[in-house]
Amino acid sequence: MSIRHVVALGGSLLRPEEAEQRETWMARLRQLVVHLEGNGRKLALVVGGGLPAREAIQLAAPMVKDSHRLDEIGIAATRLNATVLQQLLSEIGCDVAPVIPHTIDDAQRLMEEHHVIVMGGTVPGHTTDTVAVRLAGAVQARHCIIATNVSHVYSKDPRHHDDAEALSEITLDQLGEITGVGVPLEPGASAVVDPMAVHAALESGMNLAVLDGRDIGRLDDALEGKPFVGTTITA
Repeated sequence: MSIRHVVALGGSLLRPEEAEQRETWMARLRQLVVHLEGNGRKLALVVGGGLPAREAIQLAAPMVKDSHRLDEIGIAATRLNATVLQQLLSEIGCDVAPVIPHTIDDAQRLMEEHHVIVMGGTVPGHTTDTVAVRLAGAVQARHCIIATNVSHVYSKDPRHHDDAEALSEITLDQLGEITGVGVPLEPGASAVVDPMAVHAALESGMNLAVLDGRDIGRLDDALEGKPFVGTTITA
């Protein structure tokens, strides 16, 4: 069976402030995907909603009080971002699934048929981190990589604590102590790893890797099983 990789890409990675940085990042991501496909490996990219999701949820929130309805808006934004990457990869001839799967079962089936799939969210209450962790278990990936806009998991929130420590190696139980376990985030909220994804990883015994996805070299190292700058989280 081909090696399968699953990467959760934070939506913020698609929209850095500088357009030149955005184009460079996307070009390097495409090169990485071509390299993986050329080596016969399969890749699932699960893309977050980022700024489009937050803006759309903020637009609706004054008149939509049901959190599940707001989640549906966020899910639509994740699928928009996924479609952007899908088309960028299709443009250069990658064997990428021609549709955006809406369920993990659909994603698993498409991964049997194609080298690359790109998807967003699935159902309210499950962030794209959770989707990625569950998909990694379904396709028997070695680990699930969470590529975001921070370099590590920290001992506490570095935005509010000057003494927060960057952690290189922790266990899933330790991660749960930092982030919480199984408590859904509010629509549009974010965390380095969301508590629902931590719960899914604990259930399946899935190893995780958290890294700064703005540096494609770090993502490449993690995919290759090399030491990388970030946090390794073991079951």
